[in-house]
Amino acid sequence: MILVRTPFRLPLGGGGTDLPAYYEKYGGKLITAAVNKYMFISINTPAIVDNIKLNYSRTEVVAPDRIEDIRHDLVREALKWLDYRRPLEISSMADLSAGTGMGSSSSYTVGLWKGLNTLLRRDLSTQQLAEDACHIEIDLAGKPIGKQDQYAAAFGGILSMDIDPDGTVHPQPLDVEHEAVAELEHRLMMFYTGIQRDANTILAEQGQKVSVSEEQATRGMHTIRDIGTEVGDALRAGDVDAFGRLLHRHWTTKKTISTKMSDPAIDGWYDLAMRNGALGGKLMGAGGGGFLLFCVEEGRRRDLRSAMTGAGLRFMDFRFDWEGSKVLVNL
Repeated sequence: MILVRTPFRLPLGGGGTDLPAYYEKYGGKLITAAVNKYMFISINTPAIVDNIKLNYSRTEVVAPDRIEDIRHDLVREALKWLDYRRPLEISSMADLSAGTGMGSSSSYTVGLWKGLNTLLRRDLSTQQLAEDACHIEIDLAGKPIGKQDQYAAAFGGILSMDIDPDGTVHPQPLDVEHEAVAELEHRLMMFYTGIQRDANTILAEQGQKVSVSEEQATRGMHTIRDIGTEVGDALRAGDVDAFGRLLHRHWTTKKTISTKMSDPAIDGWYDLAMRNGALGGKLMGAGGGGFLLFCVEEGRRRDLRSAMTGAGLRFMDFRFDWEGSKVLVNL
């Protein structure tokens, strides 16, 4: 039995420049991180069962020679790529549900691929693990997503990513001092809106606008790429206030790119946060719901938490994850 733990990701700057429609023309630049909320994938080779069984939000049972009938697209494409046609049981559970903007699909894919390759005794580098997960989600399953989530989940930590127009990713751990990391963890606050949504719709709209060179969207994405660079500089310098203000610039810019990024309820919560100590914030993932992240002024955590929970949002504490996708059990 193999058990893999994979973190969810926390985008910090430059999100959206990892979409092919943008980086294939201009290259991508972003800062991302992993947090201590996890996807767990268990893989077991049963002794007396003759089928492939999947346990997630539903249960599937298929014959090993019928993997094409698997409805879970990520499992189906991963097993087809490996041509794995033997009895197997794959189960998943997570600290956070899908549709909350935390990159659950990519964390699932990274954990699944790490587990399957561990089962087959194939040793993958972290870079290869992330890139293979991108291939499964983007190329094989056809999801209109970028490359940020898979790399954050695979590597962990706080990561700087440069993406070449040919899709080559250059990940580097961001050099942030220990004291700055501690301050960042203290001053970042996350609240669940209670809204779950499909990120693929929003990402497809963003990608389409850039792919046809819609002037306003492309201009906005250039600004977001520059913000990714500035976020890296601010965090290296330990300037959390500057980072907070960059979050606000990112939020206002991103709203010009997609009509589905926000709505009156989200705008109301954001404005409430800004009146109660937030320097800036953003929605996790593509937008439209999920978690709101804010960087709060020093000494204003209690004010912000009281205001947001009073408005019906749920606070979620977190820390950064520094290990990335990890095999916890291999028996």
